[in-house]
Amino acid sequence: LIGIYTNRHGERWELQLKGSGKTPYSRTGDGRAVLRSSVREFLCSEAMHYLGIPTSRAASLIVSDDDVWRDQFYNGNIRKERGAIVLRLAKSWFRIGSLEILAHAGELDLQRRLLDFIIQEHFPSIAMDDSNRYLEFFSTVISETANLIALWMSVGFAHGVCNTDNFSLLSITIDYGPFGFMDSYDPNFVPNTSDDERRYKIGNQANVGLFNLSKLLQALKPLLDPRQKQLASQILEGYGERYYSRFTELFKTKLGLLGENEDDNYLIAFLLKVSLLC
Repeated sequence: LIGIYTNRHGERWELQLKGSGKTPYSRTGDGRAVLRSSVREFLCSEAMHYLGIPTSRAASLIVSDDDVWRDQFYNGNIRKERGAIVLRLAKSWFRIGSLEILAHAGELDLQRRLLDFIIQEHFPSIAMDDSNRYLEFFSTVISETANLIALWMSVGFAHGVCNTDNFSLLSITIDYGPFGFMDSYDPNFVPNTSDDERRYKIGNQANVGLFNLSKLLQALKPLLDPRQKQLASQILEGYGERYYSRFTELFKTKLGLLGENEDDNYLIAFLLKVSLLC
C-alpha cells in the first residue's frame, strides 16, 4: 500500500502495488509478479468494472527488466519470465483476514480500533455511537458478499482462490490470481491448476463464501456480547436465502422474465442443466 488518493470527484482510492517486491510483511515468496499474470489482472479487473461487478481497478502496468522464476502449472517445470508491476486501486484493501489475524493473536484492542476505522470510513450508514454497530457491519458484509458471488455466477466468473485473505470486507473483487471465465456451463470448472481438491470450483463459490463469513463471525465474537452473538449467528443463517434470491433475480433478468412465477426457478435450473449437457 503506497497511499490514498482523492480524485476531483472527492472519491478516495487506496493505491497498491502488486509485484514490486518484498515488504516487511512478506512471507516466503519473492513479492514479484510476472507480465503474464499482470496483464490478465489489468484486463479482467477493468472488464469486471464495466460488467457492473464491484472490483478493484487497474491504473497502470509497468514491465520490469528483472527476470522472475515461476512454475506456471505447478508441475516442477520452473522457467524464467518477464517481471511486471501493476498499480491497482480500491476503496479499501481490508479483507476478512485483516480482522481474523488480529483476533487469532488476541490483539482485541487493535482489532476494535481497526474495525471502528473501517466502519467510519466505508460504512457511513452505520452510526459510530450505535452499540450494535459491529452487528450491523456483519449483516451488511453478509448481504454484499452474497450479492458479489451471485454477480460472479451471473457472468461465469471463478475467482480461483476464495480464502479469507482474498475476500474484501467491502465485498469487491480483489486479488486476481488464477481466475477464469467458463466457456460453457460447468459447476465443476476450476481455473486454478494447484487446486487438486477442487475446493474453489465455481459451483462451490457460494459455499466458500459462507465458510469465510463464518470465519469473520468467529473473529468478531470477542467484541460481541452474548445477545449480539446469538443475533449474528441468526443473521449468518440467512446468507443462503440472500444469495439464492439475488442469484435468481440476476438470471431472471438475463431471461427477460417479468413478475413472479413459481416455475421461474425450475426454468433457470432446467436451462443450466441443458447447458451442462450441450
